[in-house]
Amino acid sequence: MQILKLGMVEYTEALQIQRDLVEKRLSGDIGDHLLLLEHPPVITQGKRECAEDFLSSEEEVRAAGIEIVHVDRGGRLTYHGPGQLIAYFICDVTAYGGVKEFVRLVEDVLIGVCADAGIEAGRNDNHPGVWVGQNKIAAIGLHVTKGISSHGIALNVSCDLGAYEHIVACGIHDAGVTSMKACGADTDMYRVEELLVKNVERVFKVPLLCKEELGEVES
Repeated sequence: MQILKLGMVEYTEALQIQRDLVEKRLSGDIGDHLLLLEHPPVITQGKRECAEDFLSSEEEVRAAGIEIVHVDRGGRLTYHGPGQLIAYFICDVTAYGGVKEFVRLVEDVLIGVCADAGIEAGRNDNHPGVWVGQNKIAAIGLHVTKGISSHGIALNVSCDLGAYEHIVACGIHDAGVTSMKACGADTDMYRVEELLVKNVERVFKVPLLCKEELGEVES
């Protein structure tokens, strides 16, 4: 699996990067890839209709400097912004036991990252993602095309949790959100990326090769 570190990327640009990589993965031109990046403030809406999950009007959201984008992943509304580590998996999920098992592996990765940072996190039997008590610290939303995944996870490292006041995150009305910073953990993004890479290698049992730039993607 190759890692691509992209830094801060506009959401729609990242969507196109993923689509291009999915096409290459489907044709066999490349192997599995893991994209690590951050997004400017944006609220994304998955395939479900969930207008009722907005707690602010679109005008108020945009006035707060937050973009709104409709996407083809599963799930409802979620927020992305600076201080949140995004990891997109362009992977053949069939090689890991299918979609459900792949999601479970990704959850194991995130639980491991939190444990390494001194945070006790776990699953919620009723909702995907990773939780600290009743607060979600990481969201998971995948899209699978002919066995190849795109989208992935958003881990709240030190992002502005106030941005979540505009939405019912993931459509869950009786839960909150938290971050590694709010839990008192180290929030150096480079260090958190290192922990994520370490745990992907541990859980997926594959070595990761780092490619710093998109132009370095090889078959």
